[in-house]
This record gives sequence, C-alpha cells and structure tokens, in this order.
Amino acid sequence: MTHPATPRRRDLLAAVPAIALGAGLSALPRPARAAVYPDRAIELVVPFQAGGGTDALARAFAEAARKHLPQSVIVMNRPGASGAIGWGEVINARPDGYKLAVVTVELVTLPPLGLAKFSYDSMQPIARLNADPAAITVRADSPLNTLEDFLAAARKPDVDMRVGNAGNGSIWHLAAAALGDKTGAPFGHIPFQGAGPAVLALLGGHIEAVAVSPAEVTTYVQAGKLKTLAVMADQRVKNFDRVPTLKERGIDLSIGTWRGIGAPRGLPPEVLATLRTAVERTAQEPMLREVMDKQNLGYAYADDTAFKAAMVRDATYFRQLIEKLAIKVN
Repeated sequence: MTHPATPRRRDLLAAVPAIALGAGLSALPRPARAAVYPDRAIELVVPFQAGGGTDALARAFAEAARKHLPQSVIVMNRPGASGAIGWGEVINARPDGYKLAVVTVELVTLPPLGLAKFSYDSMQPIARLNADPAAITVRADSPLNTLEDFLAAARKPDVDMRVGNAGNGSIWHLAAAALGDKTGAPFGHIPFQGAGPAVLALLGGHIEAVAVSPAEVTTYVQAGKLKTLAVMADQRVKNFDRVPTLKERGIDLSIGTWRGIGAPRGLPPEVLATLRTAVERTAQEPMLREVMDKQNLGYAYADDTAFKAAMVRDATYFRQLIEKLAIKVN
C-alpha cells in the first residue's frame, strides 16, 4: 500500500536532486586564478659590463625596489655593441614585465649610426631616473692639468691622444667627437664594452683620457688616482665643484647621457600600471638617492610620458649631430 507524500516529505525529496547537483558542481575543478604580477623575480638587463655608472644605478635601483615590489629585481649584465645586444634581447622578449632594461641615451644614438635595427620607439619607457654630462678625465699623474693643456697636446702632430669610450656610437664617443669638432683637436676614439672597462684602461695607462660621466670616475678621483679637467654641462657638477664647464672655457657644448627603465612594447595595461607605480616610488627612496649622490649620478626623474618626449627630442638632436660630424663607425 502506498502512502501519499506529506508536504514536508515532498520538499525533502525535491531537494535531493538539487543537493546532488550542487555536490557535483563543487566536485568539478575550478578555473585557476590569474597570477597577480609579479609572481616571480624580474630580470633587469644592463647592456654594459659591471663597474660603470649604469651598472651602479641598476644595482641601487634593484635594492631600493624591494620595498615596492613583492618579488626581487635581478640585475643581469649583457654587454656588447654599445648596448644593442642587451636592448635587443629585451625588445624581443615576451611583453609580460619579467624582463626590463636600463635604457640610456645610446638608444637614440645607435640607429642613426646604423648600429641598431631598432629605435627608441621599439621600447616602452617606464621612467627616467638620471641625467649626467660627459667629462674629460685623465690620470692623476698626467702632465695635463687643464682642458687647455689637454687640447694643446691633442693638436701636436706627434701625439696620439687616445680617448676611451663605452663603445662605438656610445654617448661618450659622440661627446669626444663633438669636442674635437668644436676645438679642432683630433682624438683617437678607443671603444670598450662599457665605461667601466674604459676607466680601467685609463688607470692602467693604456689610453690618455676618457670622456665618460663624473659618476664613472668618482671613486678614482676621490682616491687621487684620476683627475677631471672639464665637464660638458651648463653648470658645474656637485662634488666636482672645482672642475670648470666647457662653456666657462669658451666652448659652447653641453652633452651627456640619461638613464631610465624600459620594457618591451605591448605590456598588459595592469602590468604597465604596476611598474609605473613601483618605479616612481622606488625613485623616491632615500637609499637610492643616497647611492646616486655618492656616485655623482644626477637625479632627474621623469614619468613615462615626459621620458618619451625627451627621447624624441634627443633622437632629433643626435641624428643632426651625427650627420653634421659625418661620424661613421664600423
């Protein structure tokens, strides 16, 4: 004999399929959450050898960024071709924010020299951190004590004034070439894989001078091993207060580098936003500013928009300079 189900029993029976369905759904695998950037270490490529101002800035930045990124920034040196090798690696990397580069003014000088197939527009600027002038530096025991001594010696027919730079087409190569053009002093331009190796060659007596920034010679100037004769800036440089500018010596020339952080083009908007914020906050870290001051790296922060505008302006200037001086490199 069957008994009609009571209302309460009918409700319980009706609930069974729903409960079973719910249990079945909960047993299904849930879609994995997208990883929040960054969830692993970020590689920061320095396209020059260790020891120069660019490398020093990169390592100080990586340390200061610990407060503003949940993952470490690992500095990797990829020297060669005046920066083209390292930048090429980053430009061609997956645009996911895990491979960045320290970019310098060579990003805009190499293309018009025919030394790079990419251009500044191949890189996504994040922020500029620094700007520095070129400077003429010689050994402390050199008989050349002034800029005038240096230029007069270079003009002598029996003197081979070898000036080291950070590679063919590097800003320090162009700075020395521009000084030679302004003054009629001939120089032998000696390329190295970064300013650091050029300075070491000067210390070893293998060349007569370097045309790198004060940041790259500060340690040796303070130790009494090198002396700087002039800076190619509009004003004297902090901690080099006794060193005259070219303009003070009647030479109308100001030329130098900048350094910042760049990434491959095509970053996801949320990754770009994270990097913008992290780099801006890192740039304000007292520790980073202290290291920059100690290394004589001029602080010159600019966000991605202002940095891009500076690249466009400098690309025009250096293209015209290279054409005017008819600079050709192999």
